[in-house]
Amino acid sequence: MKFFKIILFLASIYFVQSEIEHVCESGKYPPDPTTSFVPTYVVNLDLPPSQRWLELSRKYEKPLRTLVTYIKQFVLEFSPKLQKLIDLIDNKLGLVADSLPQPYGEEIKGIANATNIELGELVLYNIFYEVFTLCTSIVGEDSSGKMYHARNLDFGLFLGWDIKNDTWIISELLRPLIMNINYTKGGELKYKTVTFFGFVGLITGVKPNAFSVSVNERFNSNGGYIGLFEWFLNINRNQAWTTLVARDCFENDDMDFNHVVKTLANTPLIAPVYYIIGGPEKQQGAVVTRDRAKAVDVWQLGTNNTWFIAETNYDHWKKPLIIDDRITPCNRCMDKLGKENMSFEGLFNVLSSKPVLNKLTVYSALIEPKSGRLETYIQFCPTPCDPF
Repeated sequence: MKFFKIILFLASIYFVQSEIEHVCESGKYPPDPTTSFVPTYVVNLDLPPSQRWLELSRKYEKPLRTLVTYIKQFVLEFSPKLQKLIDLIDNKLGLVADSLPQPYGEEIKGIANATNIELGELVLYNIFYEVFTLCTSIVGEDSSGKMYHARNLDFGLFLGWDIKNDTWIISELLRPLIMNINYTKGGELKYKTVTFFGFVGLITGVKPNAFSVSVNERFNSNGGYIGLFEWFLNINRNQAWTTLVARDCFENDDMDFNHVVKTLANTPLIAPVYYIIGGPEKQQGAVVTRDRAKAVDVWQLGTNNTWFIAETNYDHWKKPLIIDDRITPCNRCMDKLGKENMSFEGLFNVLSSKPVLNKLTVYSALIEPKSGRLETYIQFCPTPCDPF
């Protein structure tokens, strides 16, 4: 019966998607600031890790607690028997923070202390982004060779549907937590990221005149859940967390585009993933397709005379699922945009075109790797819209 319901659900999605008009949008940039504004804050790396997020913890404790509470309620509604799992998370998972690479475990503990949210729940909150994000990332150049990097972040699949507002509940709860962070040291800007408050890894970031990175989930049978269990049980901790090793690259002042590509291609990981990397110079763009042990493929900008490369959540040499084909419309809209019109405006129009924009999309980020310019906008997909 459950299998039949799943097939029925997937079939209904397919037919719903077939009724939605997919066009390449124009005139979407800049979006309305009353609905799209994302605040920017400073995190001082000179402070002890446990103190870096104190000020923001006081401001964002309520929306973070609301999100964590909903996740627990969702689990219990699925089955009351899972209360034992909730208890295990609260009582045991917090111990994982001590095993995380520093300074990240201390940052999480500092947020937990400041918000009075269970440490185990914040560890789980950070783990979610290791294994559960759907995204679209683009890196490319304009006709003069100027580099751009852009991404949609989609999150919340199958974690509850809000019938009243016709959207995913987790996506709604995440939007108030979106922020730009400028990391500083010695009073100087080191790098910029887009994140959700309480999450200390890196899923979108730029180091001015050095490189930019976005992280997309990769579906694989040898997936992140195996790596997580190996870490929790101390079977294998000689592997990196996908978003923490990405932030490590930004913390290292000796990193440039080529070093980042090499590092993210060769470091053993907890979960399979795609790293989309941009640089400040002409044709410095790459998609690193990772399994847990090593890179399966490194796709370089300029291959077969490409001026852009785009990645969703499927290997670029394979066809995506028929019910989740965001890459074909993305590539079509990029081709229509053209190299001569590559810009923040053009990229935002592509990212606002369905189904690249869908009900899971919570933000769009636009990046110039050379200047370090970063613009982030909260996104909503009005009905009719693809569920993912």
